[in-house]
Amino acid sequence: MTRENVNPRKMQLPVTKYANRTVHRLAILVVCLTWPLIWVGGMVTTYDAGMAVPDWPNTYGYNLFLYPYKTWLLGPFDLFMEHGHRLLGALLGFTAIGLVIAAWRSENRRWVKGITLLILLAVIIQGGLGGIRVVLGDRTFAMIHGSTAPIVFALTVIGMVVTSRWWFRYSKPQSEPDSTEPNTTPHEDAPAIKLPKLAKGSVATVTLLILTCYLQLILGARLRHLQPTGSATGFLHTATLHVMLAFALWLLVVIAWSRLRKCGDLTLSRPGQALIGLVGVQILLGIGTWVVHYGWPDFLGWFPGSEGYVIESKNYVNALLVTSHVATGSLILAVSTFVWVRILRVRNLNMASAASKTAS
Repeated sequence: MTRENVNPRKMQLPVTKYANRTVHRLAILVVCLTWPLIWVGGMVTTYDAGMAVPDWPNTYGYNLFLYPYKTWLLGPFDLFMEHGHRLLGALLGFTAIGLVIAAWRSENRRWVKGITLLILLAVIIQGGLGGIRVVLGDRTFAMIHGSTAPIVFALTVIGMVVTSRWWFRYSKPQSEPDSTEPNTTPHEDAPAIKLPKLAKGSVATVTLLILTCYLQLILGARLRHLQPTGSATGFLHTATLHVMLAFALWLLVVIAWSRLRKCGDLTLSRPGQALIGLVGVQILLGIGTWVVHYGWPDFLGWFPGSEGYVIESKNYVNALLVTSHVATGSLILAVSTFVWVRILRVRNLNMASAASKTAS
């Protein structure tokens, strides 16, 4: 088979002894547990069920894991959501501990070990913030708890990317597996993969995209956790900025995708293309969330301020719509982080390649 006839989709990626399958699978599991946890946490806030269990870390005096399952499953829905949120958070914590242990036993890169520790620390802090919110009954801590969850999600995505086979796809192939790494995927001779050339400003554009996305999440958290002392004018300004940034975010995503498409690497451009769709869906969910909360405003408008708005109680379908808006925002940040880490990897490899050619 000549180089020209190689099918990139069937091409085996070069793998080094650092691409440990156990570590990567645990990293994927951590990511897969974090987003459902954000979903359930969003449902807790949507139903205002954060104080359904008044004590912490126990549940009505019981150890978290010994609380009667029939009372949990057959009890009030807000109790089911809040206690389930705690159990899922504990499962994420145990999985993060397993990731740290696996990384420190088999991962040769110290900075990757540090990332796994950072993920575990972030999960612990996030759980502590949720506990403080319950103990103090403070809506401010509820807002902080909701604002830091996407950061934890983004960190788990970083851990998944840096432990993946893709991370080493441009590395020199090894024909023999490392006997000291039983969980390392061996590599058969594969053709070299040419480094893609990033368009100018790709890293800066995606970095700005991430910052804008997180600012959107903070504004959304402020709107969800309204303070009793908050003013109508403050709400108006926050809601207006939130709407304006939504369309700015969509524009940034389109610009980022247009830059990534020029590099010719589908592993970079396809996530950018997915972001366009996610942000579009998020805008529609935002409109639906507004309607669910306040009904249709005058002029079918985006801005609060007209007379007669009433916050309506939400049924299950409405609650899912509102929570979907929250969870999709975190997903957009996570996918943006996924793209950002990958283009940083490609940029650094390009810089190292250029430096090597200059030195030779």
